[in-house]
Amino acid sequence: MMNKPRRPPGQGSPAPPQRPQAHPAAPAAGRPAVPAVSARDLTVVRGSRTVLDGLTFDVAPATVTGLLGPSGSGKSTLIRAIVGTQAKVTGTLDVLGGPAGSAPLRSRLGYVTQAPSVYADLSARQNLDYFAAVLGIPRRDRDRAVAQALDDVDLASHADDLAGNLSGGQRSRVSLAVALLGAPELLVLDEPTVGLDPVLRRDLWDLFHRLAAERGTTLLISSHVMDEADRCEHLLLVREGTLLASDSPHALRTRTGSDTIEDAFLNLVESTGSPSRERHRGGTP
Repeated sequence: MMNKPRRPPGQGSPAPPQRPQAHPAAPAAGRPAVPAVSARDLTVVRGSRTVLDGLTFDVAPATVTGLLGPSGSGKSTLIRAIVGTQAKVTGTLDVLGGPAGSAPLRSRLGYVTQAPSVYADLSARQNLDYFAAVLGIPRRDRDRAVAQALDDVDLASHADDLAGNLSGGQRSRVSLAVALLGAPELLVLDEPTVGLDPVLRRDLWDLFHRLAAERGTTLLISSHVMDEADRCEHLLLVREGTLLASDSPHALRTRTGSDTIEDAFLNLVESTGSPSRERHRGGTP
């Protein structure tokens, strides 16, 4: 892990991003691409409660995959398992061809949390310039990289505003811009559109698809807003720690005879008989 330079003044200690790496070469013709994320019987038990219960799924590279489910369904736990910060994970979980949480992945994966991780007493531009230095981006390329990231998240007009004076949605976009500086192969975003107006939500989703199509980035985006499902190429629907479905929005609507993903979700809940009570192991709570 790289050494972090002296932190600039400010409250808190946002976790530094990692050094950018080149994208892996495309698979040879006729060979299937290695999934960006591959889970087999993934389970997380916290005390007597089973938070994730035997999840098995793949996330294809260079795609936009939505992780959808109501609050408390296990989305954040699954995200933490994928980025390597979740304890007591059993089963198999491979990320970009290696075990989740392994050291070589740190420079290849970007993670944007629900809470913005920026210095409030620095401007948006200063935050990005600082993290660009942490990443090791050469000084001669730094201004261009920072300007591109600010433009990507539509913050160029607020580049010199203090982060502490920005709205919550704007600070979240600064965090996203920091993650984009590292050119991650896998970008994991936990509820990135919360608090954004419809126009900014649309623009962010457009950006997500450009990253997948033009830069080969794999995006895994969690949300509890079902109307965002049709913006994804693939969906993982979760409820109470179980995986209800892993399929495209069109396939899910077709197979459940539903007009919307929300109706498909409700039909899947009814058809699978998912319990409304919490599942426990090792005795009663």
